Amino acid sequence: MTLCAVRATGRVASDETARASRTPRTPIYPCGEPPAFGEARELGSDLCWIRLELPFSPGHINIWALRDGAGWAVIDSGFADATTRAAWAHLLGPQGPFGQHERHPRLLTRLIATHMHQDHIGMANWLASEYGVALWMTQGEHAASLDAAREAQGALPEAHRALYRRAGWSERALAQHAARYPRAEAAALHALPADYTRIAAGDTLHIGAHAWRVVIGAGHSPEHACLYCPERKLLLSGDQVLPRISSNVSVWPHACDADPLGDWLGSLAHLAHAVPDDVLVLPAHNEPFHGLHARLADLRTKRERALARLLALLDEPKRAVDVFGALFARPVDGDVSLLRMATGESLAYLNHLQHRGEIESSTDAHGVAWYRRV
Repeated sequence: MTLCAVRATGRVASDETARASRTPRTPIYPCGEPPAFGEARELGSDLCWIRLELPFSPGHINIWALRDGAGWAVIDSGFADATTRAAWAHLLGPQGPFGQHERHPRLLTRLIATHMHQDHIGMANWLASEYGVALWMTQGEHAASLDAAREAQGALPEAHRALYRRAGWSERALAQHAARYPRAEAAALHALPADYTRIAAGDTLHIGAHAWRVVIGAGHSPEHACLYCPERKLLLSGDQVLPRISSNVSVWPHACDADPLGDWLGSLAHLAHAVPDDVLVLPAHNEPFHGLHARLADLRTKRERALARLLALLDEPKRAVDVFGALFARPVDGDVSLLRMATGESLAYLNHLQHRGEIESSTDAHGVAWYRRV
């Protein structure tokens, strides 16, 4: 397979297959095999691909490093655990690809966080304290992370009980969630650096010799930052668009009536308008790919088909926990963390249909919501 190559102009070139079609029907992966966990692979003189291990699905996260003057700016940081700390210690150590040497000062200049999920910002505070790396992120993501960290300091908030009881959880599932909540949340959430540089929609970030425009997405998280470089035809997409898997879009207890699926679908349309199809997409998970617009269309089509299946099921009243079969291929059983994720995503679909006026809901004497087609 022809790997990604960088021409003298600094633009990332695709392979012959990608050049043959401006809008491939399926993503094309021109960059070959990913690097091993904890290693970096150059995709040109000023772009590196790092892959870090995750202790949960999908098992990895991509970290992108962009040459930034004498050092490197990195996009996202990985999950805060001993494996990731060891990987960063190697990467930034004297023998690592970003280690500081007398003639090659290559340490990190800044960490640009796409969004607040812990596989993306978990190591931010450690990198800031150990290596003095400055954090850049949107205000919405920074605030949401601080709120989540504060909430996780106590027992299960009443808003959680109310949401999941309303969705149809059993008392046993509620008790299991309450028992694991403080431990699970505390293990996942880590404080962010107190100071950060705010980025916002339309901002231009000058990273090394190139300008990157901030393009904001929503639905997966509050104010997700993608970075687009027109000169190099590159899009750093974070979790907003992925080639093999779909971003989780869920309703959470602090905003139980929100329409995150509507926000996410709107973001797909915005990305298609703001970023041309000829970019190489550098996602947070899976491999770099060509075929942005086809992938955006495919993601929207799949969500609309799921909405149609759900709507057909609601000729009779259903609770959120009754609709999993219309939305998910795998059974949702046993694991309360899986139940939580499935419930959040199901509520996103139900809320979206309600916002479109296609279904209505009523609450019974036990505080459980029942949804039915209008």
